[in-house]
Amino acid sequence: MSGFGGFVVRRAVGTLLTLLAISVIVYVVFYVTPGDVAQITCGPRCSPEQVHQVALQLHLDDPLYVRYWHFLQGLLVGQDYSTGTAVEHCSAPCLGLSYQSDQQVTQLILAKLPVSLSLVFGAMVVWLILGVGTGVLSAWRRGRFTERALTAVTLAGTATPVFVIGLVLMIVVCGELELLPFPQYVNLTDDPEQWAWNLLLPWLSLALIEAASFARLTRASMLETLAEDHIRTFRAYGVGERSIIGRHALRGAFAPVIALNANNFGSAVGGAVLTETLFGLPGIGQELVHAVNVVDLPVVVGMVLVIGFFVVLANAVADVLYAVADRRVVLT
Repeated sequence: MSGFGGFVVRRAVGTLLTLLAISVIVYVVFYVTPGDVAQITCGPRCSPEQVHQVALQLHLDDPLYVRYWHFLQGLLVGQDYSTGTAVEHCSAPCLGLSYQSDQQVTQLILAKLPVSLSLVFGAMVVWLILGVGTGVLSAWRRGRFTERALTAVTLAGTATPVFVIGLVLMIVVCGELELLPFPQYVNLTDDPEQWAWNLLLPWLSLALIEAASFARLTRASMLETLAEDHIRTFRAYGVGERSIIGRHALRGAFAPVIALNANNFGSAVGGAVLTETLFGLPGIGQELVHAVNVVDLPVVVGMVLVIGFFVVLANAVADVLYAVADRRVVLT
């Protein structure tokens, strides 16, 4: 297949193969480990009967490829699990049962996912506004004090860890100045205003680092576009600088910004782990930290697969959007 449709199909097939490879790697890393996997999964307080039940559910007596097939089968068509007194069906995509709460991991993730998506999507809006705006202003004020100051700020933002930014914001904004309350998650459907108000600091903490990358990329793309012949032609005909920046130069710098935004969205899903833990938000990140602490392997595997899914999906969307913005990508 050729053309844009063929490019999308090829990218979709590549995405599916990548997700399959991730599932293999995650399964091998977490379930083919030294020691008694059933004992590790069940926990130190489990009785021998409980450990044996876990071993049966994980098919630990089967060859490795058979065990992985059962795992993959659960993702595709679901699986039945014995809870000791009854058999519970786990619908696809089934990621197993938590050995701490006996809750289906898929349901657990779906309950936590809205918090993480609220954090990442809100932060994405903030980093686009701050990053693109800063990059455009730096390119417009090239060689002046404004550009040097903004460049220093973006470099500092790139080098500062997210938990440092979050701690400073909480101490200054919530503690010293008392401008905002300490964040407590409120459902969007319950109170949209309080939802945004309580997520403002987490959005800023996650967005400031990403905004620095956007500022640098936008500035570089803008400077490259402003040096092209057609921009000099516009200036020769007396077109205003603001019109050149807003209608022509920014449009030329838009394609790499689209690609970076989709890529950063995927990485921000993983980076939200620190932000959620720092601010006490009940999302995937906080649940992942808890699952690691109590060695709840089904939950850890499920969370890692979901994060990997969003990273791969975001990269695929980035490629498609970049091809829409620049059709020359389809021909390569």
